[in-house]
Amino acid sequence: MSRIGKHPIAVPKGVTITLDGNHIKVKGPKGELERKINPEMKIAMENDQVTVSRPSEDSNHKALHGLSRTLVANMVEGVTTGFKKQLDITGVGYKAEVRPYGLQLALGFSHPVEYKAPKGIKLSAPQPTQILVEGANKEIVGQVAAELRSLRPPEPYKGKGIRYAGEVIRRKAGKAGKAGAK
Repeated sequence: MSRIGKHPIAVPKGVTITLDGNHIKVKGPKGELERKINPEMKIAMENDQVTVSRPSEDSNHKALHGLSRTLVANMVEGVTTGFKKQLDITGVGYKAEVRPYGLQLALGFSHPVEYKAPKGIKLSAPQPTQILVEGANKEIVGQVAAELRSLRPPEPYKGKGIRYAGEVIRRKAGKAGKAGAK
């Protein structure tokens, strides 16, 4: 049996889950999420716990079992506590400013870069060199963080660019001077 899939998901107080066949809707203090789960997986709810079961021991069903359970668990966690990703900006003159539409970034280009936040995502800049991406949907939070990082990925020589907090950039040595040049 799938090690992850067999664990039941505890539903905290203040969270309501609506099941309609393979369509699940989770509502909580941080928002509302809905998703279609693979129709081969069976989702059941009894005494404040959600369980996901699979029809057979087929390897495809085993993979879908753990995936489906994790997707539902992430939905429950998202509407209760939410998800957060932090990005750090490194480079002289590189900075982020919060605007009503999202962020305005100065990344060494000849123009400022404007990033519009998708629905359900809160972008903030506690410091000019830090970006905080928050939201209830884990997939969208990760996607927004990846899009922001792709605007100016960290380069290996000076380390300038946007990186995830805690990400280690492998640095390269610069050009070595020619020995014995006249």
